[in-house]
Amino acid sequence: MVKREAVINNQVGLYARPATFFIQKANEFKSSIWIEKEERRVNAKSLLGVLSLSIVKGTAINLIADGPDEDEAIEALTQLIGSDFSE
Repeated sequence: MVKREAVINNQVGLYARPATFFIQKANEFKSSIWIEKEERRVNAKSLLGVLSLSIVKGTAINLIADGPDEDEAIEALTQLIGSDFSE
């Protein structure tokens, strides 16, 4: 299991379009992936789960992956967040 903290810095947070990009990227991996915010943990591959966390600009989250490609998953998702979800 791999865990890494990331801070969401794009204007709208993890809503709508950025959330869709995030979920699409998470679904590229076989590992189970979760997002933790405070005491809540949701499936990072679920749009409703991600949106339910109400992640706004400046929010620190934990990314957790467990599976055969966990390192690659965390690295790719961290890079996506770091790019402020630019395509």
